[in-house]
Amino acid sequence: MPFINTKYSAEITAEQERDIKARFAEAAKLIGKTENWLMVGFEQGCSLYFKGEKSEKIAFVEVSLYGSSSASNYDKMTAEICNILNDILGVPKDMVYVKYSPTDNWGWNGGNF
Repeated sequence: MPFINTKYSAEITAEQERDIKARFAEAAKLIGKTENWLMVGFEQGCSLYFKGEKSEKIAFVEVSLYGSSSASNYDKMTAEICNILNDILGVPKDMVYVKYSPTDNWGWNGGNF
């Protein structure tokens, strides 16, 4: 049950969202998750600063997941997220932060797992 939320400094087209979502679904396998439980969110036009500068292309990605994965898998996932955003949106890889939030408490359908 991952939720991958992307805050991005510019606009994202509907086609780009679909492409990113599809590639995030594939990438989720790197942390042992499937698309069956994947939720993806996009926040566009965010005012983001990095190294004191407001960048035209910058992203902050939060990966929340039920359970956890290994440091090695998180490393692979980070590399893939950076590749995806670079390929589709042209975001330089050094302008992407990725935060992981594993949890043992996850609710769905009126209850918790």
